[in-house]
Amino acid sequence: MYLTNQDIVELTAWRRKLHTMPEVSGEEVETAREVVRFLKDTAPDAIIEGLGGTGVAAIYDSGITGPTVLIRAELDALPIEEIGEPDHRSKIAGKGHMCGHDGHMATLAAVGRRLGRERPKRGRVILLFQPAEETGAGAAAVIADEKFKALTPDYSLSLHNMPGIRLGHAWLKDGQSNCASRGIRIVLTGRTAHASTPETGISPVNAVSKLMPALTALGTGPQSGSIETGDLVRVTVTHATIGEPAFGIAPAHGEVWATLRTSTDDQMAALVEAAENLAREAAAESGLTVEIDYHDVFGHCINDPEAAAILRAAMDAEGVTHEAGQAFRGSEDFGRFGAVSKSAMLFLGSGETLTALHSPNYDFPDDLIPIGAKIFLRATQDILG
Repeated sequence: MYLTNQDIVELTAWRRKLHTMPEVSGEEVETAREVVRFLKDTAPDAIIEGLGGTGVAAIYDSGITGPTVLIRAELDALPIEEIGEPDHRSKIAGKGHMCGHDGHMATLAAVGRRLGRERPKRGRVILLFQPAEETGAGAAAVIADEKFKALTPDYSLSLHNMPGIRLGHAWLKDGQSNCASRGIRIVLTGRTAHASTPETGISPVNAVSKLMPALTALGTGPQSGSIETGDLVRVTVTHATIGEPAFGIAPAHGEVWATLRTSTDDQMAALVEAAENLAREAAAESGLTVEIDYHDVFGHCINDPEAAAILRAAMDAEGVTHEAGQAFRGSEDFGRFGAVSKSAMLFLGSGETLTALHSPNYDFPDDLIPIGAKIFLRATQDILG
């Protein structure tokens, strides 16, 4: 047996404890400490802290040469006020585990319990608790960290719980899994004037008014393409502002925020160039200066066929029903591990009628903890023996 009933009880309680203490991207100090505390009982061969900021890596080493398998969960929560009323609801105002990362951490801890009792026959398993997934900054920071060089995996595996899929069933497809995306912030600056003589100033009104539909029009086709056919290009304007809330001032400052989304990184590069050209043209036409910066930058997520096949075989062996399913327009920071290893992510169903991810009353289904753990344990066994 992979896990005892007592294991499940304790892991469920720990998941709920994590749910009460959410920390947002880049602030996961107490969460990381709690992970280290909980994993110490599994006696890993090493625990590396401060990885890519607040990340934690627990290493279970056979002592015999072989591949390195990395399994990733996320530390961070969201800046969302929880409105659900479970006994384990968030104790931190304005923050909540509304994406299920608390459940992902508990799933990895379950894997750690088993590995603490029985190491792989060769190679090593690294359980990575990654910071800042929600902003797209965490994976890049981990990979860039000097401490990661000694951890570089041959295979990287992960899962994400997903409402809309039958509880305990999984979706896993080769190739495209998640889109690339990034937030673009365009700042336009002119010169204020009295509202009675606006012609004496330089206003961003026309530029902002032009940019919002022009950016949106960069999307391809009536539905902005399809991730399945690899031609999705979408721009969603998310925020705009002009001037100050006053009647006597013709404005000098304007901003347009938008999310750029594409099937692939190459398409994103072309979309970025097109969006920047539009911004500069609109600014020049109105005599404005323009500054452009980017936030929440995610690369595309591509499942390696070999890594995906390993997860499928593990699900078959463990009786987990799965299908290819579909790729998702949403972005996922895990894709960056595909640049350093053979990587694959599966989506584990949290229920067809469960509220959507990032909803203010979302709560990870505890039943998924042992299901996810047995998939990962079987996959590592298949790779490492």
